[in-house]
Amino acid sequence: MKPIAFLLAFLSIGTVAVAQNAKITQIELKGEVVVVHYDLEDNNPNNEYQISLYTSNDKFSAPMTKVSGDVGSEVKPGADRKIEWNLLKEIGGYKGKLSLEIRGRVFVPFVKLRNFDARRTYKRGKNYDIAWRPGNTNPIHIELYKGSTRVSGELNHPNNGAYTLSMGTHLKPGSDYRLKITDSRKTDEIVYSENFKVKRKLPLLLKVVPVAGIAAALAALSGGGSTSSEIKNPPIITK
Repeated sequence: MKPIAFLLAFLSIGTVAVAQNAKITQIELKGEVVVVHYDLEDNNPNNEYQISLYTSNDKFSAPMTKVSGDVGSEVKPGADRKIEWNLLKEIGGYKGKLSLEIRGRVFVPFVKLRNFDARRTYKRGKNYDIAWRPGNTNPIHIELYKGSTRVSGELNHPNNGAYTLSMGTHLKPGSDYRLKITDSRKTDEIVYSENFKVKRKLPLLLKVVPVAGIAAALAALSGGGSTSSEIKNPPIITK
């Protein structure tokens, strides 16, 4: 990947909207990762943006997916925002010139989660009420993922700001669960929760102990043990 040339003169600067601007200021190549530095200018610091990175490799036809940092939804305006793009995973080995372009728009989320706390631990077999602020009236898909695997969900749920999340008893304990919420009519608009942890409703030890107790009782009834609390050969007390 050493022969790749990033020429600032050929970089596209994507205008986000009137009075807003995204400007690439620097590009670094760190191993297989390209770090794009940019400024996102806006007179309103409360605005949030949907930011995507495009490349000339596919003639800027689709946004790059192997990206992290200040990219995706809910990006705040500011100086020296950074996008890290794993070029090797995205397009493999590459030689020659490569142009990059940042595109963005003001982001108005179709849902804004309110009371979902990703820091808490959720238990299998229990239900949790989820609330959000609707941004439109399109039905939404609400899905629960463990890593990259979909484990449950409901399609075309009304975007009414309320949903009961059921943690099935079949879920495997883990800390890589997250919610994926998709606008059913604009499937490129997706909101993810932060990763959260799911654990057993009862600790495994508590489930094992009663079984051991039953085995001991059965052994006593069959003559294999004694349930008497009588003290054998009590000591003789003399004055």
